[in-house]
Amino acid sequence: MPSAVSRFAKIAAIAALTSATVFASLDDAEARRAGSGGFGSRGTRTFQAPPVTSTAPGTAAPIERSMTPRPQTTAPATAQQPLGAQRPGLFGGFGRSMIGGLIAGGLLGMLLGHGFGGGFGFLGMLLQIALIGGAVMLAMRYFANRRQPSYGVGGPSRSPPQSYSQPSYSMSPAGNSSFQIPAIGSGAGSASSSRGNRPSDEIGLAQADLDQFEELLTQVQTAYGAEDYGTLRRLTTPEAMSYLAEELGENATNGVRNRVSDVKLLQGDIAEAWREDGQEYATLAMRYSSIDAMVERDSGRIVSGDDHHPSESTEVWTFVRKPSADWKLAAIQGAEQRAA
Repeated sequence: MPSAVSRFAKIAAIAALTSATVFASLDDAEARRAGSGGFGSRGTRTFQAPPVTSTAPGTAAPIERSMTPRPQTTAPATAQQPLGAQRPGLFGGFGRSMIGGLIAGGLLGMLLGHGFGGGFGFLGMLLQIALIGGAVMLAMRYFANRRQPSYGVGGPSRSPPQSYSQPSYSMSPAGNSSFQIPAIGSGAGSASSSRGNRPSDEIGLAQADLDQFEELLTQVQTAYGAEDYGTLRRLTTPEAMSYLAEELGENATNGVRNRVSDVKLLQGDIAEAWREDGQEYATLAMRYSSIDAMVERDSGRIVSGDDHHPSESTEVWTFVRKPSADWKLAAIQGAEQRAA
C-alpha cells in the first residue's frame, strides 16, 4: 500500500510540473506578443538603444535574441599613469643595480688590498670611473626631461576641433499617412558619438519608404496571425523569420494560435536611419491597433486577449534593404505605450 501511495505522489508531481510548463509557455508567448522583449538584428547598433521619439517616449526593450555577436569589452593593455604621479627613478631599476654593483666591487677590491680597481689595476679603475660618469650623465638627462611638460598618450594638445552645424529638414506626411516626421538633424557626416539620443536620418527617407513601412506592419502582423510562413519569409530577413517561426512552433506545440487581424497604424515616426556594410537600416517607432487574441486551436476558446475589441501596442521595428531593393523586417523591440 505505501508503494502505491508513493507511485501516485510521483505521478501527481509530474502532472503538476507538466501543467506549470505549459502555462509558463503560454505566458511567455503572450509576453513576447505584448512586446516585452526584442529579437533580430540592427547591425552594429543591435545592442544600442534606439533614440526615443514622440511615438515611443520611453526606452525600447533591449534585443535579447540575436545572431549578432555582442561587442567584447577589453581592458587596455597598459594603464595610463595619472597626472602628477611619481615616476620610477633611474636609480630604482637597472641603473641602481649597476651603480651599486660598481661601488660594491670597488670597495671589495679596496678591502682586499688591490685598490679601487681590483685586479684590473689602473685601467680597470679608469673603466669603472667612466661607467660611473656615464651613469651620472644619464641621471642628469633623466631629471632634465622630467622638468618638461608631459602631454600623455595623445601628444601635445591641439586647437579644439571646429564645430559644424548639421543641416536640418522636415518632412510633411503626404495624404492621410499616419507617420508624423519631426524636423530632425541630417547627421550624414556626424559620428555616432554626436548622435546622442536624438532621432537621425542619414539616408533621407522618402514618403514612399514610410508607406512601405506601414504596409509591412500590416502584412507581417496579418501573416503571423494566419501562420502564413511563405509570406513571412518574403517580408522578413532569415534571422527575423527564424524567431517568428520559433514562436509559431511553440504556439502549435501548446495547442494555441495567435489570431491577429484589423491592424491599423495610429502613429509612427523615425528613430534613426543609417548606412552600414552596403545596406540601409531604418528604425521606426509605431503605435498601432489590432485585434489580438490567443485561442485554443481545436475549440477556439479564448486563452488571452480579446477577439472582438482592438487593443493598442507600441513597438520599435527595424527594417533593412540593399540598394534598389525592398525593405524587409529585421528586428522588433517592445516600447512603452504613449500616455493617453
